[in-house]
Amino acid sequence: MMAQEENMSAQEDRHPAGGAETTTAREAPPRPNAMRARAEARDNSADSILRIPVVMQVVLGSATMPVANLMKLGRGQVVALDHRVGEPVDIVVNGRVIARGEVVVVDDDTSRFGVSLTEIVGPGVSLEN
Repeated sequence: MMAQEENMSAQEDRHPAGGAETTTAREAPPRPNAMRARAEARDNSADSILRIPVVMQVVLGSATMPVANLMKLGRGQVVALDHRVGEPVDIVVNGRVIARGEVVVVDDDTSRFGVSLTEIVGPGVSLEN
């Protein structure tokens, strides 16, 4: 019976045109458990990266002034910024502008501001640009 199984196996490996018997090394298909383990490790790695907290800042504008003027500032004084009312604000993560948007009042809590994104900025734009 063992000889019959070997003979059948050899016949399966014959050349399709009926040529001489050739045995070919068949690769074992990847084990589902190994593939699943690799996928889970990759997912866990991605999940770990996606859970890293980053600080997002919304930049309304900036101002440059001498230290002497800075020291004279007092309560109630207004510092003029380089952005004008209605201009988009920059959304910055790790020193890079990632988007621009408009300042809005949050619907659920009218005592808070939010930003409505109007533009996603491509790579390579830094806060200094």
